[in-house]
Amino acid sequence: MTATQKHHVPWFLWPFWALWMLLATIVEMVGRFVAMVIGLILILVGVLVSLTILGAIVGIPLAIIGFLLLLRGIF
Repeated sequence: MTATQKHHVPWFLWPFWALWMLLATIVEMVGRFVAMVIGLILILVGVLVSLTILGAIVGIPLAIIGFLLLLRGIF
């Protein structure tokens, strides 16, 4: 999250400021959602790859990275 700063916005610039804040919030939420979806995909691929002994070498770190990305998207 971005740090909120207390500052006065002139009345004639308020509509532009409000639109900018709305767009910034939408972009931030979409970014979090995309991070969570990619994290889930990496977890699923990591688990599927880990079904074989040789695949576990790649699958387990892949699932861990996916889990960490999922946590980053949530918090």
